[in-house]
Amino acid sequence: MKITVLGAGAWGTALARMLATRNHDVALWDFFPETVEVINRTHCNERYLPGISLPANLRGEADAAKAVAGAELVVVASVSKGFRNVTKCLGAFNGIVVSVTKGIEFETGKTMTDILAENAPRARAVAMSGPTLATEVAKGIPTAIVAASTDEAAAQAVQNLFHSAAFRVYTSTDVHGVELGGALKNVIAIGAGVCDGLGFGDNSKAALVTRAVAEMRRLGVACGAQTDTFTGLSGLGDLMVTCFSKLSRNRGFGERVGKGEKVEAVLASMTAVAEGYPTARAARELARRKNVITPVIDEVHAMLYEGKDVRRAVQDLTARESKPED
Repeated sequence: MKITVLGAGAWGTALARMLATRNHDVALWDFFPETVEVINRTHCNERYLPGISLPANLRGEADAAKAVAGAELVVVASVSKGFRNVTKCLGAFNGIVVSVTKGIEFETGKTMTDILAENAPRARAVAMSGPTLATEVAKGIPTAIVAASTDEAAAQAVQNLFHSAAFRVYTSTDVHGVELGGALKNVIAIGAGVCDGLGFGDNSKAALVTRAVAEMRRLGVACGAQTDTFTGLSGLGDLMVTCFSKLSRNRGFGERVGKGEKVEAVLASMTAVAEGYPTARAARELARRKNVITPVIDEVHAMLYEGKDVRRAVQDLTARESKPED
């Protein structure tokens, strides 16, 4: 099969590698020509996936239109902020488009498949999300993920394409639930990282993560998602790995903020985007639109965008009025 992956970050590169090792014809597009040149010359992407070799049948491509031409399936792995612009090249595409980007558009509150409905109206959209650290996937470490679509045949086609002993793919029809779980957990992971930076223990982080599940569920259901999705792979599963793993970019970002580094300085030093940063702003706005109470998201937003002291944010969160568990 001829497959195009849009976005040569760690996740896009890991998925492109996986598909190429199964003898598919894979084109890996990236916005930066220098990244494409390095991939084609060295068969590595050392900036985002160091120490991992790439198959010879995986080729880098700097021209998006050329990369997509003739493709039977497209995987979009760009950052959420650039997703709308990147997918403009898919206006005439009529195959399956798989979004593996985790985010919410601030201006509209739309998920990535909502944007695909506008930019790729002839395509069959699938959202794929779950607890998937790119480095571990590239190394063949056992992983499980969910492919969600209102088109069940499209979800099953993606399942068949990606599924293997080391990469187990489940299907779902709850597209927005799967997407919102993947997006919101990045915000919570920043809060978990702040706990690490402040030197808090496992009790604190476990409490934060557990209450975050309820918060994610409330907001997701208000957006039309199914309750059970948030205790599945794309909800609780992704939340756990992102909040606890040392490989988690969002957790690491929060840890540095918790240790006292300025948000702007941390962002400037990172080689890849911590999606929880823009999503904190978008999630808070979405919660306001839906009249949903989101205390964890609110405090993470206050730390990142309002300059609120991290210890004060934690104090305000824990000092909230007692209530029954929901």
